[in-house]
Amino acid sequence: MISKKIAKTILNTLKLKYPKRRPTLNYKSAIQLLVATILAAQCTDKRVNKITKKLFLKYKTVKDYSKADVDELEIEIKSSGFYKNKAKNIISAAKDIKNKFNSKVPDTMDELLTLSGVGRKTANIILTHIHKKNEGIAVDTHVKRLSFRIGLTTNKTPEKIEKDLMKIYEIKEWKTINSVLVRHGRTTCKAINPICNKCIINQDCKYKLKGI
Repeated sequence: MISKKIAKTILNTLKLKYPKRRPTLNYKSAIQLLVATILAAQCTDKRVNKITKKLFLKYKTVKDYSKADVDELEIEIKSSGFYKNKAKNIISAAKDIKNKFNSKVPDTMDELLTLSGVGRKTANIILTHIHKKNEGIAVDTHVKRLSFRIGLTTNKTPEKIEKDLMKIYEIKEWKTINSVLVRHGRTTCKAINPICNKCIINQDCKYKLKGI
C-alpha cells in the first residue's frame, strides 16, 4: 500500500479536479435519493436519472411509495435491472419509514440498515448528502476499483476497503472520497483501458507505477 502522505496528496489533487461533490444521481429529497440509490445497484446513474425523471413525478412522498402497486412499479423501473427485487425493496423500505420513523428517512447507520435494499453504501450516501453525517465511506464499484488500483487498499471487499479508507483519511474527508473517486473512475480510471497517460495522479498511482 502507498503511504498516508501520498494518499492525502492524491485526494487533494482529485479534489481540485473534481470540485462538485453532489451525487450524480438526481434528487430533491431524502426519499428520492434513497430510491435512486436503490435503483442504481448494477445500473448506471445515467439510466437511473432517466427512470426517476418520470418516477418522481408520480411518487412524491414516502406515503406514495408505501402505497405503490408492486406490478406497476416493476414496469416503471424495469430498465434498471433486478427490477422485481428493487420494486419490493422500495415499497418495503417506504412502509417501514412511514410506520417506524414517522415518514422521515432515518439519520443513523443502524436504523438505515434495517430498511429493505439498504446496505452500507446506500446508508453512507444518505447520511452524507441528506443528514450531513460522516459515519463511513460509500464504497461502490468505482471506489472499489480505484482504491485497489491506486494502492489505498489491498482488499477487494467493500467492507474491508471502507475500513482501510477510514484509517487513511481524517473523518472530515470521508464525504469527499466517494465523490472524487467516482468521477475519476468515470472519466479516466475506467474499468477497461484506464487512461493512465492523461491521469493527474499517475505519478503516485500503484497501478501506473507497477502495472498491477
